[in-house]
Amino acid sequence: MTNDAAATSETTSKLPIKVAIVEDQRNIRECLSFLVSGTDGLTCTGSYRTMEEALEKIAHALPDVVLSDIGLPGMDGIKGVRILKERHPNLLILMITVYDDDERIFDAICAGASGYLLKKTPPAKLIESIKEAFDGGAPMTPQIARRVMEMFRHDLPTEREEYNLTPHERRLLKLFVQGHNYKTAAAELGVSINTINFHVRNIYNKLQVHSRSEAVALALKNRLV
Repeated sequence: MTNDAAATSETTSKLPIKVAIVEDQRNIRECLSFLVSGTDGLTCTGSYRTMEEALEKIAHALPDVVLSDIGLPGMDGIKGVRILKERHPNLLILMITVYDDDERIFDAICAGASGYLLKKTPPAKLIESIKEAFDGGAPMTPQIARRVMEMFRHDLPTEREEYNLTPHERRLLKLFVQGHNYKTAAAELGVSINTINFHVRNIYNKLQVHSRSEAVALALKNRLV
């Protein structure tokens, strides 16, 4: 029995990491598919030109990790991440994109992305990042990681500011930091979407921000959660 259990465990540990790709540029999509398929320990379960196609087909061969572009025709990658995470909470999604601006980085993280890589990332580093995400990490291209750290450090106050947030507003803000959207936050708190909208308006007014990504950035910089 012990030997059988050990053999089963060893077999399970050698199962390949299943990877799907969402990329509209054919040459990049094919190169990523070839890279994944040609790497020991990885297997490509599907490659999709649009997020709409991915949302329709991905459940038929559910991967462990998704590599997704942001600038896709039709639905963009960030909106797609939100929907994929709602449908498949355990799915790991790495953004792989040419965009390195603060807004998209934060929007992607808030949407539930597990990592953020630039398309110029070397193949070996990309493979390493897939494995890192699978093992529980949050891989980022070095320059993206620096930008994230700079955003958190910039104007970091010496004392914690409270902004007069109520306990309920603080709980909601913490859920946003963790990657929840309005729908999943409502489910987590056991309230309606209208109630979430009401509290979000109050949070935005108190923090003097205009978007969820700004609220998350301020919450992290000011250690509100």
